[in-house]
Amino acid sequence: MDEHRPTRREFLKAAAAGGALGLARARASDAARIRTPNIIFFLADDLGRGEVGCYGQELIRTPHIDALAREGMRFTQHYSGSPVCAPSRCTLMTGKHTGRAYIRDNFEMGGWNEGDPEGQRPIPAGTETIARMLRRIGYRTAAIGKWGLGGPDSSGDPLRQGFDHFYGHLCQRIAHNHYTTHLWRDGKKEILDGNRWQNVTGKHYAPDLMAEDALRFIRERGDRPFFLYFATPVPHAAIQVPEDSLAEYRGRWPDPPYTGDKGYLPHPAPRAGYAAMVTRMDRDLGRMMALLEELGIADRTIVFLSSDNGPTFNGGTDSTFFRSARPFRGLKCEVYEGGIRVPMIVRWPGRICAGSTAEHVSAFWDVLPTIAEATGAEAPRDIDGVSFLPTLLGEPGRRRHDHLYWEYHGSPSQAVRLGDWKGVRRNARKDPDGPIELYDLACDIGETRDLAKEHPGIAGRIREIMASRTPSEFPEWNFRKGS
Repeated sequence: MDEHRPTRREFLKAAAAGGALGLARARASDAARIRTPNIIFFLADDLGRGEVGCYGQELIRTPHIDALAREGMRFTQHYSGSPVCAPSRCTLMTGKHTGRAYIRDNFEMGGWNEGDPEGQRPIPAGTETIARMLRRIGYRTAAIGKWGLGGPDSSGDPLRQGFDHFYGHLCQRIAHNHYTTHLWRDGKKEILDGNRWQNVTGKHYAPDLMAEDALRFIRERGDRPFFLYFATPVPHAAIQVPEDSLAEYRGRWPDPPYTGDKGYLPHPAPRAGYAAMVTRMDRDLGRMMALLEELGIADRTIVFLSSDNGPTFNGGTDSTFFRSARPFRGLKCEVYEGGIRVPMIVRWPGRICAGSTAEHVSAFWDVLPTIAEATGAEAPRDIDGVSFLPTLLGEPGRRRHDHLYWEYHGSPSQAVRLGDWKGVRRNARKDPDGPIELYDLACDIGETRDLAKEHPGIAGRIREIMASRTPSEFPEWNFRKGS
């Protein structure tokens, strides 16, 4: 929100209304508004940590993300909520990990053909989200991009979950084509003339429309602080990007065409196309940062940037070529580090030390309490997250998790981080009491040597943590019947 300096007329009016006390209250109220930060959470889709320059990428240009790191804090041990989209976004919005969250995997409420019902399993009415929490204390709230927590007219619609404005994809499946036939704007379907179902290209590139809407929201924010959840659908497949971005990378390296045989739409130069998607997304971030400076609100805006899970393996993407998950094991859909350890950068000029690095171990469910503490909002008590605001500000009182927990049901598995120890159980539905793989991340970041036999006590403690999960009301999201 723009800083408001009371005019002489306002001062006189305040004084007339309440004398010196009235003037003091006016000044105090003005100071309180100035201290209330705007919040932008920029969430990329399937962006690997290794695909960003400040995390070591050498082939793909990400100048604006790198600048964000130079001006803020870069986390080295931050985790997504899940190795796939919907449950990860649920943990972010609600502050609960997948052992307690309502959404624990992707679950489609419709099919894959044109005209099928849209959406994934919706979060329930009355769910406490970041948006609802902030709206109670006067924030204007917007979700722009890909939602995935409830389709049209469902309880999960973002307009029913604390957001004043929504523009983008309610359904993750529709987001698989970046030249989609339609987007949703505040409960109404917006047809994109010139785009066709399953078209490889078209007139309107949906991520560009979302970025423009985000800029519009910031410009028209009014006199209240704002929360912008910008969940771009890129670089998730399909590989699609306008020609002006593709031209930067075309021909740079061997790039055999992708025919579409591993899902999603084909592309004639998939490596160039993927790199161009990341760089164009980076440009969107840069435009937002430039607008904050233009409006004079950069120092009163906290900007978070992260990704919903690790890099992917399908649709013509080439995570091996780009070393997208380095130095980790695994990719999206796996609970090894490559599937869940993600970039996290936070900038707050004048408050966060520029160019700093945090080894603090954190996860998506910590974002809600962190934002609550930064804004003065009241976080729900029944959450799993802990605020990492003291880490951001370099202040005492830093809080650490006893452990972090994940579960994934696409290929049923569980994972626990306990200090530097990482435990993984695979085939958890077939064998819910099966063996625990144990890795020491301090000296084996690639999770290559299973130490469970050498450290049975630690493996046993991790087994207890896995068993302490809360059963889901949906049988498909449990590892044995009823639990």
